[in-house]
Amino acid sequence: MDDSTLLSIKEFSNFTGVSQSTLRYYDDIGLLLPARRGKNSYRYYTPPQIIALNFINVLIDLGASLSTIKELIHKRTPESVKDLLRRQEEKLDRQLYDLRTAYSILHTFSKNIETGLSAHTDEIRVRELDEEHYVTGCENNWDGQDTWYRVFINFCLSAGDNRINLRYPVGSMHQDMETFLKAPSRPNRFFSQDPIGNHIREAGSYMVGYNRGNYGVFGDLPERMAVYARERHLVFSGPVFTSYPLDEISTANPDEYLSQIAVMVARSAD
Repeated sequence: MDDSTLLSIKEFSNFTGVSQSTLRYYDDIGLLLPARRGKNSYRYYTPPQIIALNFINVLIDLGASLSTIKELIHKRTPESVKDLLRRQEEKLDRQLYDLRTAYSILHTFSKNIETGLSAHTDEIRVRELDEEHYVTGCENNWDGQDTWYRVFINFCLSAGDNRINLRYPVGSMHQDMETFLKAPSRPNRFFSQDPIGNHIREAGSYMVGYNRGNYGVFGDLPERMAVYARERHLVFSGPVFTSYPLDEISTANPDEYLSQIAVMVARSAD
C-alpha cells in the first residue's frame, strides 16, 4: 500500500466520525495505532483501519471495555473474536428482552388508560372482547377477617415463585358469576396482565360493566349485571374478570379508580 492511500488524522476522523482527540487517545493507550507517523509525528491511517475502527465502535456501543477490546485487537484470532461476539450477543439478547418487556408493560398500561377514558361508567353492555393472556397467582385464602389488601399482599409475596411479573397491571378473577355475586370483594385469584402469560381469556361476547372506587369496591354493579342478564335472557359462562383501567398509575384519588368487570355470556336456550 503506497503513501497515496494514507489518510491524515483529519481525513480519517472525517471518514469515521471519530474525533481527532479520541483517535489520539486510542493511540496513547495502544488501542488503535496509526499505520505510519510522518514529520512532526503526524499520524497517518490506512483505509482498512476504517473497518477496524468501525468494529471497535460497535463493541464499545455494546458495552465492551476498552481493555477487553485492546486485548482482542492485539491477540486476535478467529476463535477469540467469535467468542467475544458470542458473549456480546448474549448480553444484547438480555437487553433486547428487557426492552421488549418494558415496551409491553407501557403498551398494556396505555391500553388500559385508553379503555378507562372511553368507558361509560353507568352503562352495562355486551361487547366482543379479544383474546387476552394473563398469569394467575395461587388460589386466595380468605380465612378469618382477611381484607382485600392483606390477600393482595400475599399474592405479591408469592409472585416470584409463580413467575409473575408484577410490573404489569394486576387484576382479579372469580371462578363464576355466582361466586362474584356472593362475595365481589373476595376474588378466587389475582392475575398479572402479562401478554405472554400461559392462561387465556377467550375471545367472545362479554357482559362488561364499570365502577368507580377503590380496589375491591363495586357498589351495586354485581346486582345490576345480574338484572341486566335476566332481563335479556343471557346466561353467564366461565370466570368473572376484574381489571383496573384507571388505577394509582393514572389517578391519585382512589375514589376515581375505575374497575372493569367482564364475564362471558350467551343467549339462553329457553
